Amino acid sequence: MKVVTAAEMRQIDHDTIEGIGIPGIVLMETAGSAIVRSIERHYPTCQHIGIFVGKGNNGGDGTVIARQLAHVGRKVCIFLVSPIESFIGEARINLNIAKNLGLQIEELLTNAALLNALGHIGGCDLIVDAIFGTGLRGVVSGTIAEVIKAINNLRVPTLSVDLPSGLDANTGNILGACVAAARTVTIGLPKRGVLLHPGAELAGTLEVVDIGFPKQVIDAQNIVVNWTTAVQAAQWLPSRLSASHKGSYGRVLVIAGSIGMTGAAALTSEAALRTGAGLVTLAMPKSLNPILEVKLSEVMTLPLPETAAGSIAEFATPAILEFAEKTRSVLAIGPGLSQHPETVALVHRLVQENREQGLDLPTVIDADGLNALAQAPDIISLLVTETVLTPHPGEMARLTNTPVATLEADRISTAQQFATQYGVTLVFKGAPTVIGWANADVWLNSTGNPGMATAGMGDVLTGMIAGLMAQGLSGETAAVLATYLHGAAGDRAAELLGMHGLIASDVLEAVPQAISSLIPDMS
Repeated sequence: MKVVTAAEMRQIDHDTIEGIGIPGIVLMETAGSAIVRSIERHYPTCQHIGIFVGKGNNGGDGTVIARQLAHVGRKVCIFLVSPIESFIGEARINLNIAKNLGLQIEELLTNAALLNALGHIGGCDLIVDAIFGTGLRGVVSGTIAEVIKAINNLRVPTLSVDLPSGLDANTGNILGACVAAARTVTIGLPKRGVLLHPGAELAGTLEVVDIGFPKQVIDAQNIVVNWTTAVQAAQWLPSRLSASHKGSYGRVLVIAGSIGMTGAAALTSEAALRTGAGLVTLAMPKSLNPILEVKLSEVMTLPLPETAAGSIAEFATPAILEFAEKTRSVLAIGPGLSQHPETVALVHRLVQENREQGLDLPTVIDADGLNALAQAPDIISLLVTETVLTPHPGEMARLTNTPVATLEADRISTAQQFATQYGVTLVFKGAPTVIGWANADVWLNSTGNPGMATAGMGDVLTGMIAGLMAQGLSGETAAVLATYLHGAAGDRAAELLGMHGLIASDVLEAVPQAISSLIPDMS
């Protein structure tokens, strides 16, 4: 699903009205109807509803909602935060209709008026926020800021129309005061601000409603930011054919582990299998082979020469590449690998020789693999096209020599610029995880929860991406699909166990269920 900026949404709205000829008042009526249906589904017992309305199109949607709710028997009151004379166009038409129908309308233009209305506002069991839409400019202050504070102080749910009022539609930042919604019903397409933090948290549960913007109008905008949905994930899921065998689903060579870090290597290897790879081999320091042979029943092992510190030695490079080339394995490099100088040199040689020898083995690099790249930035330019990097903010800061705060201030641009600069796929982990493609497309992940903020989760994701690449997916689609399934597995595990104390192996075990949930029941 496409994700829009405020400017893109305004252009879509304009082109639909002026170019296609669908009147704005029809779009407003359709939007109001869709939101009323949402209210009827999710708040069926709420009978006293306060609708807070601004002077723009968002407020126009609010007056449509008020009229339609009154029509089905709900008791409504429209609270205006802008003078009646400031309403124009479709918003003014719908306000006049509400007046002609005798709906209760109160103006909250001063702090005194707000104070007088608090008793009435407090009698509502549902609030509809239709104050600002995507047209908000500048910081919310004065009486409107006080109105928003009063809404947030109520012990009743708030439903925001399009996005919470006071939220920057592009960045998700708070502009002075902002409504904290229980549910946001966004119109047409989701705005960036309701998917990026802190906006995502303030938006509550997000619902997207279609009001008929034509596909050709949306496509004409060349929107590059996307939101991963279950529908899209299901389309990318590799099929399993009845006439197949383990060789049909590819091989992964995990290059990972060092003394004290066997868990990372094991999680990555098992995750590749759980995601459907046919064969997985773990290349690790030879001294770790006995314990990992016991720990991993289904994973094969490739013991390698090691350093005195118990990490893989640089001169293991030829053995790794020979095995990978012979088996045409996807490489997964980095989990628990250590930052020993020889092991760092190993990573550099693997990257360089994969490119210069023309092997072009698809590669996923995480953790200490990324830290090794950060020590020699020129090596990044040697990565083959089918490479996926999976940094968290700290690793990204080291890769780019940029402060974390700067990277986090615009997660979309961070992922987009790195991916296009180096021609790779970048999975910028966080909330939300942002996946940048080399062609400048960006995907925002829609799954996952705070319980996943614990050790080993990234190792699982690395194995999942490699497992999907082994089954023939490009690095780009594998990164988006694996990230979605990883979060979905985390959500399933959290439903069963709760978020407190969730561990990476819980998510690992839930991966097959997350995959199965995307497969339609054909019985």
